[in-house]
Amino acid sequence: MAKAKWRSVDGIVLLNKPIGLSSSQALQRVRRLYQAAKAGHTGALDPLATGMLPLCFGDATKFSQYLLDADKRYLTCIQLGKRTTTGDREGEVLTDETVPALSDEALDAVLARFRGEIEQIPPMYSALKHEGKPLYEYARQGIVIERKRRRVTISDLSLISRTEDTLTLDIQCSKGTYIRTIGEDIGEALGCGAHLHSLHRISTAGYAPEDMMTLEEFEAVAEQGYEALDSYLISMDTAVEHFEKVDLSEADSINMMFGRTVQSPVSLEDETVVRMFDHGTQRFLGLGQIRGVHLRPYRLVNTREFSL
Repeated sequence: MAKAKWRSVDGIVLLNKPIGLSSSQALQRVRRLYQAAKAGHTGALDPLATGMLPLCFGDATKFSQYLLDADKRYLTCIQLGKRTTTGDREGEVLTDETVPALSDEALDAVLARFRGEIEQIPPMYSALKHEGKPLYEYARQGIVIERKRRRVTISDLSLISRTEDTLTLDIQCSKGTYIRTIGEDIGEALGCGAHLHSLHRISTAGYAPEDMMTLEEFEAVAEQGYEALDSYLISMDTAVEHFEKVDLSEADSINMMFGRTVQSPVSLEDETVVRMFDHGTQRFLGLGQIRGVHLRPYRLVNTREFSL
């Protein structure tokens, strides 16, 4: 496919990130296929991790924070009995202990401690920033930075399978949850230590796993041209589906797209954010915010070549 200059592309694609690539590397691979002028990902996955990585192009980047803040679901395998320097299989083994024999009931009692609202200390091997640098850069130098505990919510934690020294778990959690830390903490609760053997993100913000595509699949589609690639773009408003939908008249849609406050067609509490659509075309206009009886622009899509 002949490559053109960077082009305006608006929408979201769901990449099934392969093992071995950082999220930024994976983003750039897909971005080059689309030749998208503007792009960003919505929540880093470690190179060791695989699975759903929503990529936002063009105007969709305006709403990427909502995907960063969304709940996520993971499938992870925890290796019991061995602590590592990094908390995953890529680190050096620090301790090697016998895994205790546990009944299903005893194991579930331990896992129950990690359901609901829990506290975590972010791992040193993470992208969390300290003075502008990610913690993993300090960790690689042998420097330990004090980290504050944070509260996260584990809405579901299910045991999928187990062996004598592994646990495979299905975890649904809030933003900012470190699955690596859950693995290590479960190992400590069992008294033998543990580390993460594998991690796969099943879903983000409720996007269906079957809608993910691999890099190889994107590359194959790219051979057919931009039209074929663009057919896999998901509408950017799916990133904000948790907000109430509001339809505007053609006149109000035009005023809104030019940054003007309009009469609100719905009665909601002050500061409520809503998704706005033109009633006739169902074109997504962006987000608006209720102010009394008015609706003001909050985060709009680009108005280039605006027409209804």
